[in-house]
Amino acid sequence: MMNSPFLHSMSRQRQVLCALLFSALSLQVGLVQADNAVIVEVGEAREQQLVNEVPISGSVSASQIALLSSQVAGLVQRIHVEAGDQVAAGDLLIELDSELAEIALDGARASARSAREAQADSQRRFDEAQTLVSRNAIAASEVRGLESQARVDAASVQVADAQVRQRQAELQRHQIAVPFDGTLSRKLVEVGEWVTPGTDLLELVSTEQLRIDFQLAQRFYPLVEDSATLSIRFDAHPQRRFTGKVINKVPLSSSDARTFLLRTQIEDADQPLLIPGMSAHATLRLAEKRRGIVVNRDALRRYPDGRVSVWIVADASAEEGENQTVRELQVETGLSFAGQVEIRSGLEAGQTVVTRGNETLRDGQAVKITDTESE
Repeated sequence: MMNSPFLHSMSRQRQVLCALLFSALSLQVGLVQADNAVIVEVGEAREQQLVNEVPISGSVSASQIALLSSQVAGLVQRIHVEAGDQVAAGDLLIELDSELAEIALDGARASARSAREAQADSQRRFDEAQTLVSRNAIAASEVRGLESQARVDAASVQVADAQVRQRQAELQRHQIAVPFDGTLSRKLVEVGEWVTPGTDLLELVSTEQLRIDFQLAQRFYPLVEDSATLSIRFDAHPQRRFTGKVINKVPLSSSDARTFLLRTQIEDADQPLLIPGMSAHATLRLAEKRRGIVVNRDALRRYPDGRVSVWIVADASAEEGENQTVRELQVETGLSFAGQVEIRSGLEAGQTVVTRGNETLRDGQAVKITDTESE
């Protein structure tokens, strides 16, 4: 194998030639980059009131739910509804066999008539006795006895009338009517069953003024104000979001879950079709008691090792459209809300940050600003 000085010289020449070619290409690339600045959009880091957005889950609840029952014992004779029926207050739902109650009412009415007859007779005899007193034709003690009997018979009429009203009320209780407008969610009895007072017959749910209930961690209780708003989404309407308002926060914390109940209602004029028990997801906006620096969330660059940074325009005083340079700043983030992110450290209010086109930037990179986000 030949190892001559000629071959060694050729190798050295090739190395020098490659180095010169690499330098030339690097210079050319640098010139191209200088002439072709990266097009970016920017925004301003600004100080403002911070908002804490809390994701929560809950469900739709009805303002009224009732298990309807009978006040008297009896045999179910007729059922006029089925589960799922829409009913209005006063509608007849169930009738119990009322034959015995009707007989008892007839007997009470007969007793009342008899009592009135007896009272009318005793009053007539007392009136006649009074006409005889002036002629001394009757003993005074006998007159007092007739007067006492008239009072007793009058009281008997009152007792008989009360018994009639009692029998009427008992008869009326053999019919179960709707106490409020709503939908029958369950039918729990059938014709021919014997029921007693307190037996569940039907379940009635009001579909008016539905509420959305959420369970929140107790640490948020002092932060929830009457003016707090929510962005609510339902599984049944996944493409829409609705604005909710706080109706009430129940000041009772669950000892097990360490939560409290937040009751809300939809504010939108176009109310969604909801049913009790439907699941709901919301974002609750809570005003913080402090101010902070925020930037558009698109300005953040997150790295696998956990670092978060933003790119700032080094010379923010240059005119729009002129080439400028950028540099990277590592930051610490805080709250996120409405497309904004709090910057706790690493950035000052008023600095210009890159919000679009920041994916491949390098320190000292030339950029051209084409648009600035509106405030």
